[in-house]
Amino acid sequence: MDEKPQKLLTGLAIAFAVFTLLVTIVFFGWWAFKERLVFGDEPFDPVVWMNPDPAHSCERGDMVLDIKRRLLKPGMTKSEVMMQLGRPSWEESTQIEYDLGVCLWVVHGLRLYFDPQERLMHSAIVQH
Repeated sequence: MDEKPQKLLTGLAIAFAVFTLLVTIVFFGWWAFKERLVFGDEPFDPVVWMNPDPAHSCERGDMVLDIKRRLLKPGMTKSEVMMQLGRPSWEESTQIEYDLGVCLWVVHGLRLYFDPQERLMHSAIVQH
């Protein structure tokens, strides 16, 4: 008689472990590929970047992966970046940010981080 409740508990524990493993895999899979799922893979177009279409709320966001991959190189000066991307939407001494628009119901920006000599260290897509 004691064997039945123990088998049930063992089965529930195994089911819970499998469920937890699946949820973990799905979450980390989504987290690893979220930028590719949210943003398009359009090539950088300076004309479209400088004059985004208001009807297309994530037009800049669709180009951001190409910008991060191809245009932005560590060590670039802030002035070199601004020659490529124009005037930022927000600026501080060691950071600047460009609005990307509303992508997947959230406002995003491309934030660039500079060292004290105004050399690009890295970039990140941020949510507001």
